[in-house]
Amino acid sequence: MSRRKKGEKIDGWVVLDKPLGMTSTQAVGRVRWLFGAQKAGHGGTLDPLATGVLPIALGEATKTVPFVMDGRKEYRFTLRFGEARSTEDAEGAVTASSDVRPSDAAIMALLGRFIGEVEQTPPAFSALKIEGQRAYDLARAGQTVELKPRKVVIERLELLERPDPDHADFVVACGKGTYIRSLGRDLALALGTVGHLSALRRTAAGPFREEAAISLSKLEALGHIPALLGVLAPVATALDDIPALAMTEAQADRLRQGQPVFLTRDAPPSGALCRAENGSRLIALVRSDGASIQPVRVFNL
Repeated sequence: MSRRKKGEKIDGWVVLDKPLGMTSTQAVGRVRWLFGAQKAGHGGTLDPLATGVLPIALGEATKTVPFVMDGRKEYRFTLRFGEARSTEDAEGAVTASSDVRPSDAAIMALLGRFIGEVEQTPPAFSALKIEGQRAYDLARAGQTVELKPRKVVIERLELLERPDPDHADFVVACGKGTYIRSLGRDLALALGTVGHLSALRRTAAGPFREEAAISLSKLEALGHIPALLGVLAPVATALDDIPALAMTEAQADRLRQGQPVFLTRDAPPSGALCRAENGSRLIALVRSDGASIQPVRVFNL
């Protein structure tokens, strides 16, 4: 007799507006509990001191998480000049100080250097692994953490406003793997001072934007499954940038069984990734060889 899975089969995305002070893992656990879902995951970690868009995948949506992780991200952040901190945000201990406060003109003149493909060293307090251990665990234990620089892509970086000489507010759009704490640190150093992030908010992750995000308190206020289901975004939302292929019911059945489908016409180019759909139902992610499509990931929807 097979063991019954814990939780309900609930499939879709919750676009959570993560509150300050909560880890991404805690947020996923809370949302999963509210929905009573069998499976849950998220589309990109947010630090406890960061707020904003945390896409949470439930059920079959967990199969599409990599597409959100790899997608474009947007943030607003506040850089606090004059204090470097061990975590590169307000949580850490002060490690250096400076009396230098850059002018608006100096900041504006520098931003172009940080747009495009840039080299960035991740923060010591990060979830990256060093010989199987998380960097932040090693750093908290007082060990020296040395992470190698890597290339990241920053599409947009703008100064929004300057509340006072100690602070500057920015907006940034970037690719996978970009650490905004490292960006703030490097900006301050390039301006002849030191600094850390005093505020960070993610405004977009892949196709998910803050306008569609719901707070945890509002989710908790809904309180029961029928109402909660109304906030779910479809599983396919994470695949919006992937072209769709219309399948007949017979073709859809073959894909569900892990079998290829041969196309007599209009086959996608060899190597193309597509989403196969039957009507409005997502069937599978498929890869073309120019004459047929092979299922890469099948969805049980």
